[in-house]
Amino acid sequence: MSDEAEQIAEAGVIRIAEAADTTALHDTELELLGKRSRLGELKASLRDLEPEERKSLGAALHSARTKIEAAVAERKSALEAVARRARLESERLDLTESLGRANIGHAHPITQTWERLEDVFVGMGYRVADGPEVETDWFNFEALNLPPSHPARSLWDTLYLDPTGLDGVGPEQLLLRTHTSPVQARTMLSAVREGWGPPIYVVCPGRVYRRDTADSTHLPVFHQIEGLVIDRGITMGDLSGTIETFTKAYFGEALTSRMRPSYFPFTEPSAEFDISGPDGEWLELGGCGMVHPNVLASCGLDPEEWSGFAFGFGIDRLAKVRHEVEDLRDFITNDQRFLEQF
Repeated sequence: MSDEAEQIAEAGVIRIAEAADTTALHDTELELLGKRSRLGELKASLRDLEPEERKSLGAALHSARTKIEAAVAERKSALEAVARRARLESERLDLTESLGRANIGHAHPITQTWERLEDVFVGMGYRVADGPEVETDWFNFEALNLPPSHPARSLWDTLYLDPTGLDGVGPEQLLLRTHTSPVQARTMLSAVREGWGPPIYVVCPGRVYRRDTADSTHLPVFHQIEGLVIDRGITMGDLSGTIETFTKAYFGEALTSRMRPSYFPFTEPSAEFDISGPDGEWLELGGCGMVHPNVLASCGLDPEEWSGFAFGFGIDRLAKVRHEVEDLRDFITNDQRFLEQF
């Protein structure tokens, strides 16, 4: 009878593996392990056997039942996995059907302009520098020859933040930077402290903030790029040549540039620079000049040894001119019909 129990288990494992679904598996399990099954009959006969025979048959029945239950559990798991995959497949939704033509995004036109400007200046031998958008009053104004009493501070309508203590010295006035010129000051200080310069040839692109009302030519949050050169023997001629080289590299060989006298606290002498438009008219692009000796001294450089120039202009306004956009606000309204044109 022990051999019979083993044979029932081996045949049962084969039948279980052939069960087509969970219903057939359940029926097979009942036939093999139910009270009316052959194993059930053998178990009932134990009471009529001698102790040694009872022990031997009991062990065989236990082994047979264990094999059958393990085979049932394994087959049940496999059938449930198949059923689950089939259910998921039947419930799957192809969402791409409702999306229509897939649109591939691209960089914003301001970002495109920003990156192209970086490429142009890197090609001219400059490196890109950046700095924090939350600045101290010292970096934004005082290091650039704009002390608290300077009347030119009214040129920037500044967004001030709560003061904070820096390095335990005391409260320091914080603000949202009004131009990217603080990066120039930070770069000069870094060059002196870390010993990697001068010479310094950098461009500083970034986001700036002013208390302006948005209109066709102004935004309260906009983007600038500024250039800084510090070296020995730098002159206005170098500045003029740099602006002319940039104009032709960015706008094309057909255009040219010019400089007009102007005033900025951080440069002396100072100038505005224009580019010739496609129609022959002159378009104002930005400001420039020789770095003021006070700025050099504030940043740890000897004005008797070093000289340099700086220039800067608005990235948003440059994109407006380049793409002949009438209103700067079009760049920030996120109208997909507008953005897809670039």
